[in-house]
Amino acid sequence: MSGPGRIMKKEIKELLTPATIVPIIIMAVLFASLGGAFNGVREQLENKPEFGLAVDDAGTFGILARESFNSTSNIIYNATSLQDGLQALQDGKCGQALVYIPGNYTANLMNNKTGWVDVYWMKKGTGLTASVQTALVQASITSMGKAVSTYMIVYGVTTNSSLILSPIQTYSTTYLNDKVMPGITPDQVDTVFTSSSLIVPLIVMLVVIMAGSMVINSMGSEKENKTLETLLTMPVKRTWIVFGKLAGATVVGLIVAGIYMIGMGYYLSSLMAGSTIDLAKYGLTLGMGDYVVIGVSLFLALLCGLALCMILGIFTKNFKAAQTMVLPVTMLAIIPMLISMFSDFNSLPLFLQIAVFAIPFSHPMFAFNNIMMGNYMIVFAGIAYMAVFALAAMFIAVYLFRKDILLTGRVRSAERKKGFSLINLPGWKK
Repeated sequence: MSGPGRIMKKEIKELLTPATIVPIIIMAVLFASLGGAFNGVREQLENKPEFGLAVDDAGTFGILARESFNSTSNIIYNATSLQDGLQALQDGKCGQALVYIPGNYTANLMNNKTGWVDVYWMKKGTGLTASVQTALVQASITSMGKAVSTYMIVYGVTTNSSLILSPIQTYSTTYLNDKVMPGITPDQVDTVFTSSSLIVPLIVMLVVIMAGSMVINSMGSEKENKTLETLLTMPVKRTWIVFGKLAGATVVGLIVAGIYMIGMGYYLSSLMAGSTIDLAKYGLTLGMGDYVVIGVSLFLALLCGLALCMILGIFTKNFKAAQTMVLPVTMLAIIPMLISMFSDFNSLPLFLQIAVFAIPFSHPMFAFNNIMMGNYMIVFAGIAYMAVFALAAMFIAVYLFRKDILLTGRVRSAERKKGFSLINLPGWKK
């Protein structure tokens, strides 16, 4: 093989490594998954909304309301009364909502008054998928209102133009866990949750990537400058070197986590102040203990990331190689961040819940919404899992620090098998 050919072969071998190929494959799978998520949302928009219906009005407009809902929606439960419908909603038979047409509905419209429709919402999740279902039910009610307007015009029920344009009004009551929120729509509650699901995961991702890249780059720089070899010749056990490095990175992580919690506190305060509803009135607020739990979750996620980056840093040969080693951590941080923007943890399929739970960085991203929804068990389970993950990763880092792979970047047996040296040399031969 000619000289240029050998150089090209050498460059291809150096560039086409698992550290560069695996992140690309993960990114391709991630985008394919996002495409499937968007396709699922699109299919939901094309399907008819499902909800329960209770009609106490036997008049003209009561019958019209039932006919309109049957044509534009999938009525999964026809309640005989409001109490029957509310019980069915609590039992999960009505899906996300129960629409109630009161007994004076037709009388009000015939007497030139607005017809009131009561909507009872059972909110069990947050995210884009839950918002889509809410929008579909509201669209079905809007279609029913247009049917009323058409009937008034055709049969000359009234000449009141404002009533014809807006013949019905809705009054919403939202059930969230054990809380009853009269006059509140799910959209108003989603405003807070959606904002947190966009900002909080983004901040967590940036913190994990920033701290992790510092650890990996530090390892790569020490190998390139030969300071790591000098450190290993000192009369200090390699176990203490690992814990020293992790302790220093942990201090940085604590500082970052503290800054994060201060910023998050101000952010949530402004978010609550700008909300159209008083969430604290319904218990939807975070106490000091909740902030501590979120802080512990974030710290353990950082510790898991630092220990994992320490392991990846052991496989780096120089500072340049360290840049590509950051990509796996970046991918693991991006995946739960994107998922949290579309749905909450409890709304995910079981296999996706297992996959997301296995990623330690996902737990602080979902912690805010889970605590607000009262799902403390998931938060504490995530904290326990991250503690075990961090200990296991530190044990592996200590084990690898005692091997020759720390200096060579590869396992020595693999070097003999392939028949070439992995240590940087002045020249290169086939």
